[in-house]
Amino acid sequence: MAITTNNLKTGMCISYNDKLWTVVDFQHVKPGKGAAFVRTKLKEVRSGRVVDITFRAGEKLEDVRMETKSMQYLYTDGDTYHFMDTETYDQVELTDEAVGDTKQWLKENDVAQLQYAGTELIGVEAPMFVDLLVTETDPGFKGDTVQGGTKPATLETGAVVQVPMFVESGDKLQIDTRDGRYITRV
Repeated sequence: MAITTNNLKTGMCISYNDKLWTVVDFQHVKPGKGAAFVRTKLKEVRSGRVVDITFRAGEKLEDVRMETKSMQYLYTDGDTYHFMDTETYDQVELTDEAVGDTKQWLKENDVAQLQYAGTELIGVEAPMFVDLLVTETDPGFKGDTVQGGTKPATLETGAVVQVPMFVESGDKLQIDTRDGRYITRV
């Protein structure tokens, strides 16, 4: 669907120079002299690089429909991750590269959000909060308190997070996947 630069919105996905971009920021500029233009900050969907591009006011761009599907993570087979649509039972195979850093928060049977731009899969997003088991951490010492320092802990998915000193191996923790922060013991 064709849109003009006057219809840009933050978060919108567009096709420009045969690449998919999301609009990070934009600003309409009407100088006292000369034609109006739109200054944009676009993030390339594939590589993640952010660039500044200036368009003429009213210039036509191709809008790409963004869609999110909830899919259940089934298992990993080498470098291939298998997901299943819980409504149609269709299975999707993704490479290690396509899953990216999200893999450190996924465990079998979790539901993840697969993001599509048109028909192209552009990313996988883990749930905002996950409950994971601590597989390895240094033991706490007598006198360690909640206000004390932190120590690294390895979780069942292989992720390493900073946790309070009282956390021990075998504890189940709630983790915020946006920044990898410890929230609470479960």
